[in-house]
Amino acid sequence: MMMKPYYGPMQTKTGRTSINNIPMKIAIIVDWIVRIVAAVILLQTLYFKFTAHSESVALFTKLGVEPWGRIGTGVIELLAGILLVLPPTAFFGAMLGIGLMAGAILSHLSVLGIASSGDGGQLFILAIIVLLCSGITAWTHREQGIRIWNKFQN
Repeated sequence: MMMKPYYGPMQTKTGRTSINNIPMKIAIIVDWIVRIVAAVILLQTLYFKFTAHSESVALFTKLGVEPWGRIGTGVIELLAGILLVLPPTAFFGAMLGIGLMAGAILSHLSVLGIASSGDGGQLFILAIIVLLCSGITAWTHREQGIRIWNKFQN
């Protein structure tokens, strides 16, 4: 079975993007920036989760999932961050990021409050940024997901 060539995020055979005919170089740069922003935010919080920082422990204790929730979330965030920066797996990293950040935002809105531990809402804002960046990445790399979906349908 011959595979179709992969033209990259939002790219068509003509070398132009499929969204508003943005030049390909700009689309690739924006794609990388969005993925790196999401990955850096996800990966920078790992220190606090894996070293059992007092604020991280307090947050997950308030959620009732300390320590396994803190460590499990950290492992999934590590995986999502790595998958986001690797182009062939960006879609899957983005989907993990969307799921993680949807859970984080719901936790803030329902249990923790927007400004948890006196951070002025910084964790909440970072979660929204990662959610948006992951959503953009999932959309621009949707062909990866479609290919995998079709592979399992046959």
